[in-house]
Amino acid sequence: MKLELKKLPRDGIPAALAKAERYRLLNEPGQAESICLDILDVDPAHHEALILLLLARTDQYTRDPGARVADTRDVLDRLTGDYDRAYYAGLICERWAKAQLGRNQPGSAHNVVSYLNEAMGYYERAQGFDSAASDPVLRWNACVRLIERHAHLEPTPDKGFSPLLE
Repeated sequence: MKLELKKLPRDGIPAALAKAERYRLLNEPGQAESICLDILDVDPAHHEALILLLLARTDQYTRDPGARVADTRDVLDRLTGDYDRAYYAGLICERWAKAQLGRNQPGSAHNVVSYLNEAMGYYERAQGFDSAASDPVLRWNACVRLIERHAHLEPTPDKGFSPLLE
């Protein structure tokens, strides 16, 4: 027997979005992701749901070894606006780096600095699209501080993400 998903009514989107945000705050990113997918099934271009889905997926990097950057990149590809695409590409790289750092598996931390440097490049790019935005500056500074705290890590120039934005 195949189970079928039920369709969210269009007028239920605002309440569902609020629930997804709440589940993220409750540290239940899988539930937030599911709700966002329901919203996007009704409105595939819903900007807030796309952002929340991307965040929920990156929230899972540290807890789920099966979480994949490719799944998050699919969401990034659906975002419109140069600022959002650059900023959230940076966030993906930064959160992936932190997840690798926290895994404590042999070899997992070697690319951390490379990922953080890539994140910083995206944050710089985002700031170029909106010089008044403080988020890219704050994220850049957080990356610098993380690199300084882990000065023993050396970047691995031949590995890392292929460019998220081309």
